[in-house]
Amino acid sequence: MFSPSQEEHCAPNKEPVKYGELVVLGYNGSLPNGDRGRRKSRFALYKRPKANGVKPSTVHVISTPQASKAISCKGQHSISYTLSRNQTVVVEYTHDKDTDMFQVGRSTESPIDFVVTDTISGTQNNDETQITQSTISRFACRIVCDRSPPYTARIFAAGFDSSKNIFLGEKAAKWKNPDGHMDGLTTNGVLVMHPKGGFTEESKPGVWREISVCGDVYTLRETRSAQQRGKLVENETNVLQDGSLIDLCGATLLWRTADGLFHTPTQKHIEALRQEINAARPQCPVGLNTLAFPSINRKDVVEEKQPWAYLSCGHVHGYHNWGHRSDTEANERECPMCRTIGPYVPLWLGCEAGFYVDAGPPTHAFTPCGHVCSEKSAKYWSQIPLPHGTHAFHAACPFCATQLSGEHNCIKLIFQGPID
Repeated sequence: MFSPSQEEHCAPNKEPVKYGELVVLGYNGSLPNGDRGRRKSRFALYKRPKANGVKPSTVHVISTPQASKAISCKGQHSISYTLSRNQTVVVEYTHDKDTDMFQVGRSTESPIDFVVTDTISGTQNNDETQITQSTISRFACRIVCDRSPPYTARIFAAGFDSSKNIFLGEKAAKWKNPDGHMDGLTTNGVLVMHPKGGFTEESKPGVWREISVCGDVYTLRETRSAQQRGKLVENETNVLQDGSLIDLCGATLLWRTADGLFHTPTQKHIEALRQEINAARPQCPVGLNTLAFPSINRKDVVEEKQPWAYLSCGHVHGYHNWGHRSDTEANERECPMCRTIGPYVPLWLGCEAGFYVDAGPPTHAFTPCGHVCSEKSAKYWSQIPLPHGTHAFHAACPFCATQLSGEHNCIKLIFQGPID
């Protein structure tokens, strides 16, 4: 389904090992201006030609800033924990031949493999919307994958910068663990949620946790940037599972394992479902004109045959300009079929295959955005509390990041078949 990126120099005719993919929530298959280079809506992690992982080695306790600079300038990876003006602990990292490291963040500097920017929800997602100040860290997190089966992937807060250093300043939450090793949290934190039951039709939301710089798991702080860390959760790990969600405070990423993607519907399958719906020639029950979902590459332009739906009842129509209830509520319309009042919106097919928990037909729409996907996928995302701002959580459409509303956050669509 997906081709390896250009930078993979693999042995001829040999498929590179794929660890998994990161898919950014809020994009229906590609960024609004198109995917370019390291800035895209999804990022595949492949086994590197040569291992680039690192592991902790020597620890230095330093009393002068000059000495800590000297250590971090040695060309070796290191993490500096500033405890006070005259004490810094520097942990040097050494090469690890058994792991590959991938870094995610807002910075476009070369150590970042996947450049992630703030997700603007739903209708505001256009070129004019400028984020005045991003809450995503420049070097947000790193994912470390074992180079041998089962290719376990682990997540750690913070990434190494261009000088191969992670620097936790005086104000960052940091501490010494009982076994003596230093650890800390980034300013706005890296949150992870592992779903219960994997990423399947039976999945249920898990509990959001915070991941430390060294990969330990903690309960959430009171707010994203509070000084006080949460409690250590000893029976949980930083190992990513199929369907794990990673929140970087401004963007949420979904981790799909290679095996999970193997069992997920492909873009071709979604296209076949679209053609199947259109071949059934659904009709507008009022205008009696035939409706059709636009092709996947026309997913942002409302077309003449586009299906529209009343999201309070699910009746699908063609576009019409009547049924307004008041001048103030422009989008409150009365359904001509059942007289239910509610939002009336164009329907869009959910094109990002990674968000589907099953291969079922597109029968349900998220409210109020009108993105359509399978019943099980709609119900799964409808109950996931996604972080929003510094301490709120709410369910959102995975395809456009719009906050969900209505009785169940999604509605079953009622199509009328052709009369002839």
